[in-house]
Amino acid sequence: MCGNNMSAPLPAIVPAARKATAAVIFLHGLGDTGHGWADTFAGIRIPHVKYICPHAPIMPVSLNMRMSMPSWFDIHGLSPDALEDESGIKRASENIKAMIDQEVKNGIPSHRIILGGFSQGGALSLYTALTIQQKLAGVVALSCWLPLRNSFPQASANSANKDIHVLQCHGDADPMVPFVFGTQTAEKMKSLINPSNITFKPYRGLSHCACPEEMVDIKRFIEKQLPPIRDE
Repeated sequence: MCGNNMSAPLPAIVPAARKATAAVIFLHGLGDTGHGWADTFAGIRIPHVKYICPHAPIMPVSLNMRMSMPSWFDIHGLSPDALEDESGIKRASENIKAMIDQEVKNGIPSHRIILGGFSQGGALSLYTALTIQQKLAGVVALSCWLPLRNSFPQASANSANKDIHVLQCHGDADPMVPFVFGTQTAEKMKSLINPSNITFKPYRGLSHCACPEEMVDIKRFIEKQLPPIRDE
């Protein structure tokens, strides 16, 4: 199974059209499930790539008056100085690392795996990529921020991903995760990994969602970081 979260159902998966030699693990946002993103990736699928869209466990979320919903970790507020759920973020990250371990056991090496996510899921993907001890192929971080940012660079001192390629996308009309959070996150990331490997793409007029132009950019990034293996 995928990590310690036995309460979460099995991920939504878009299988590779032929033998899978690479994978994308993509984490949805707060209150969502992996199904919508699996449908989206099915529309831009690359034949040798398997897409895995896990579902977050149901938990009470402080930001939403403790209502229970799919969430990777608790969120107390959206301001830069809001209290963060450090233990929950670290626990969720360990579960994502266990998913990556499972794909490695399935025959896909970690350097052929892209980790990504939207909003809360994107935040978790950035944190995980900076703290995992395995080399990843890249990160796709949409409309998000870097959680526990004050724990870096200490937390990434031994990271295997100092040269990882990151595609960070953000709508400039985002009312939920302000655009400035995205630009500040990109600057912070440039201080932690090779700055020339970070691409920050703004999308004019885009709110807290994805758009077709963004998905085309994501597909191009995946194609570049996960090229087909010669004998496929």
